[in-house]
Amino acid sequence: MKNERRNFIKKAAAGAAGMAITSQLNAMSAKNYSRIVGANDRIQVAIQGLGRRYGAYIDAIANPKNNIDLVYLCDVMKSQRDNAAIKIAGKITGKPKLENDIRNIINDKKIDAIFMATPDHWHAPAACMAMAADKHVYLEKPCSHNPREGELLVDYQKKYGKVVQMGNQQRSSPQSQEIIKDIHDGIIGDVYHAVAFYTSRRGAVPHQTKANPPAGLDWELFQGPAPRREYTDDTWNYNWHWYGWEYGTAETGNNATHELDIARWALQVKYPERVEVNAGKYQYKDDGWEMYDTMEATFKFSGDKTIKWDGQSRNGYYKYGAGRGTIIYGSKGSVFVDRGGYKLYDLKGELIKENLFAGDEAGTALGGGGDLSTLHTNNFFDTIRGKAEVTSPIDEGAISQMLTHYANIGYRIDAAYEVDENTGHIFNRDAMKLWSRTYEPGWEIKSV
Repeated sequence: MKNERRNFIKKAAAGAAGMAITSQLNAMSAKNYSRIVGANDRIQVAIQGLGRRYGAYIDAIANPKNNIDLVYLCDVMKSQRDNAAIKIAGKITGKPKLENDIRNIINDKKIDAIFMATPDHWHAPAACMAMAADKHVYLEKPCSHNPREGELLVDYQKKYGKVVQMGNQQRSSPQSQEIIKDIHDGIIGDVYHAVAFYTSRRGAVPHQTKANPPAGLDWELFQGPAPRREYTDDTWNYNWHWYGWEYGTAETGNNATHELDIARWALQVKYPERVEVNAGKYQYKDDGWEMYDTMEATFKFSGDKTIKWDGQSRNGYYKYGAGRGTIIYGSKGSVFVDRGGYKLYDLKGELIKENLFAGDEAGTALGGGGDLSTLHTNNFFDTIRGKAEVTSPIDEGAISQMLTHYANIGYRIDAAYEVDENTGHIFNRDAMKLWSRTYEPGWEIKSV
């Protein structure tokens, strides 16, 4: 029975490669999957990364209907492993093993799926290693640290046929699914423009100073695929987001992924033809924050469609009346949609319909989590069992992630540029130098 269970889970197919954007709204039947995992077959899972995000998966993991064993909790910081074990005690059955090195988990043949909630530079390398070792992957945003990693993720998923759910959980919102379908059906006429935005009140961060790694931190493993450097305080605890490009992808990779994905979904576009960026550091100018804290990026697509990203990391003025969301404009009206539901307006700006989400899902709070994350995790498990179609397949998620990479590249080269709308590659030599990154020797992602 044990071998049969493993065979079932191994053969559960991932979302079809090249799926059209609108296919997210129509779950494929179970017959599209090679084998279905029985209701009594438990899925063995691990979580890599025990900072602010891992708690978003626990409700779904603990739900008896999902029939899950949480076998491992993994983090390079001992205190985070210990704290996570304490926090989930009593919420799940069994006692997970605490592990420092994700490679030990990847090599454990009993593990069926891994949740990856690490710093950005770890996402794609670990996911590719996991797929090659026959694991399904729930991959937090950003799915990649650079454009080439997005290409590799899609290649690995196609080769190994694993379920890869990208962690842009708004794709699992019934309200978002409903209004996107209505938009595609013409409820606001011809859609032509979307504004995706994020507003936060992040404060000053300390300057980096050389220091010994804090007690319990495996600094070597924290760096993982990134080139080695000396530890600086306070890198490991979230500030890696703002301390250069070795580990993070700035605010756009950190948060724009969600709203840009909704915008692209609504407009039914893929790669842009042109990217223009205006960004800079305008708040707390003398602190340790090393990249922009304010960005406006415009993506121009064929068919006279545009998407604008408006990101304010450290100016809390709500210019759009909310902390984050997406506004979609059409010839007959407009829509505001966020994690809380949607509001539909006519051309006079009068509200004609709304559908608000009764659950909770964090907006701009660190870490997040809530009912949408639980729905997204449930969908991941259902897809592994062959009962559903993955809500955010990696071939779609990687395209949305590309918009964030385009914006960051435009900022870093300080120039607008043209893009091949078919391949996504950039017609600018300086920009293409940032297509990939330098890896620590031995950590490169091999092509498949």
